[in-house]
Amino acid sequence: MASVARACTRLASSRTFTSRPAASSTTRRACARRTFQNSSRRGYASGPNSASSRTPYLIGALALAGAGGAYFYLKNGSLLQAKEGSAGETRGVFTPTKDDYQKVYNLIASRLEEKDDYDDGSYGPIIVRLAWHCSGTYDKLTNTGGSNGATMRFAPEGDHGANAGLKAARDFLEPVKQQFPWITYSDLWTLAGVCAIQEMQGPVIPWRPGRADRDVSMCTPDGRLPDGAKEQSHLRAIFGRMGFDDREIVALSGAHAIGRCHTDRSGFDGPWSFSPTVVTNDYYKLLLNEKWNFRKWDGPKQYQDLASKSLMMLPTDMALIQDKEFKKHVDRYAKDNDVFFQDFRDVLVKLLELGVPFQSKPEDRMELKPTS
Repeated sequence: MASVARACTRLASSRTFTSRPAASSTTRRACARRTFQNSSRRGYASGPNSASSRTPYLIGALALAGAGGAYFYLKNGSLLQAKEGSAGETRGVFTPTKDDYQKVYNLIASRLEEKDDYDDGSYGPIIVRLAWHCSGTYDKLTNTGGSNGATMRFAPEGDHGANAGLKAARDFLEPVKQQFPWITYSDLWTLAGVCAIQEMQGPVIPWRPGRADRDVSMCTPDGRLPDGAKEQSHLRAIFGRMGFDDREIVALSGAHAIGRCHTDRSGFDGPWSFSPTVVTNDYYKLLLNEKWNFRKWDGPKQYQDLASKSLMMLPTDMALIQDKEFKKHVDRYAKDNDVFFQDFRDVLVKLLELGVPFQSKPEDRMELKPTS
């Protein structure tokens, strides 16, 4: 197989995009897919070197092993497929279409439904966390990091404390990569995040391919992701480095409606909401409407709801209602789920594209159809 070299690739199908209308929390939970109905419960069980090419169209010899041989990225975003065992013999140009990406999406969605042996019955939240963490390393001053590269595959970055536990998400997606070897890990991880959000009843997220995988030399330094133990100045420093303002910081924080913390990873413990596998604006409602006290335990400083003592908030979560500039956005999203969905959709698109040298245009983004 040809050695790996950096290459840029892109393909996007032109389509205008709109948000999927958001229903009330009650209606949304009632309409969730069977798998997420079963898993959205209030009982929380914790789960487990460069090569030259003779082809003038090749901008790098990025070869991907697959059942049909190897794939080489072309300058126009297509793929040249070599026959297995061949010496320079090719089958022809393979250009992924929107239908091809929909097939990748559908397999991810199918696995999310079938594999219900993870936290609260779904891998969805940790897949979203993978997409977020591989994108949130971007530094606008140096133009380094971001989703272009999938460098979390390598130990320096994969072993960062903030990425603890994400091997489960990467392993979950490996069979998808094996079935569709032409898609880069960088595109796969971000597409999977979009799929997880949509399958957990969130908004439709426009997405486009064009990310290239990179080698270990491109791993980002530790410390670029948020530390839940900090407060508002830390949030503004971390997200400001990526280019986000206060409104976008609060909108992205709404992803805490899903998932939970683990003592063997972040040190924190528990879910943020009663429905940790359904995307809603409940996170903001709970921040405002519940009474929160410090949890009395041997772990790091975190908050616990006074009523049920089953929910938690991090210091960075509470900073959103302690800071008046942040809080006005919390109020907006708590009052209107549709407003939250619109802003969350837009800021997630921005996050997943940070640092990616797309050859496509923003209007080339595609909306992939949810299976639910």
